[in-house]
Amino acid sequence: MFTGIIEEIGRIDRIELTDDAARFTVRGPIAVSDARHGDSISVSGVCLTVVEQGDDWFTADVMRQTLVTSTLGDAAEGRTVNLERAAKIGDRIGGHIVQGHIDGTSELLSVVPGEAWRVLRFSLDPQHAPLVVDKGSITVDGTSLTVSAVGDDWFEVSLIPETLTATTLGERVVGDRVNIETDILARQVQRMLRFEGDRA
Repeated sequence: MFTGIIEEIGRIDRIELTDDAARFTVRGPIAVSDARHGDSISVSGVCLTVVEQGDDWFTADVMRQTLVTSTLGDAAEGRTVNLERAAKIGDRIGGHIVQGHIDGTSELLSVVPGEAWRVLRFSLDPQHAPLVVDKGSITVDGTSLTVSAVGDDWFEVSLIPETLTATTLGERVVGDRVNIETDILARQVQRMLRFEGDRA
């Protein structure tokens, strides 16, 4: 489990591709400062498992399904990524409960700058639209954010300067794809209602 509070901006140093998977080497000294084999680290919202590590890097295997459904599938060596270690029991949850199991990707549609913030609008496909509500929580590239506005096929988030500099979201431009994870509570309620409807 994660909280969506990004600890550092890391970098993908190496990608080794196989027929149905990939092995990523990611540089992030904070992320590996107390990591052990088998620990979970969120890489731009995708929960990955440490299989090897050094003083400032770790490697993780990425399944084909994850490559297809996330932005890791078209990532290149040198790309910056948001990193967060798994939460410890007893930690403050500054963001919200994040699983690291992304729902899919969204495209950045527009960027509107303000005096002290930036409003980013992202696409929202029909499958995920019912799970995103105004003032609700959403995770974008692993970052816990509050939805500031939402439509049938888009949502917006308003980013403060700290978020713009402490995460990769400040680098994103129109047309970029990002990983999104909707709120786990919304997903649970949606499934429960589906079965209630079947019984009615």
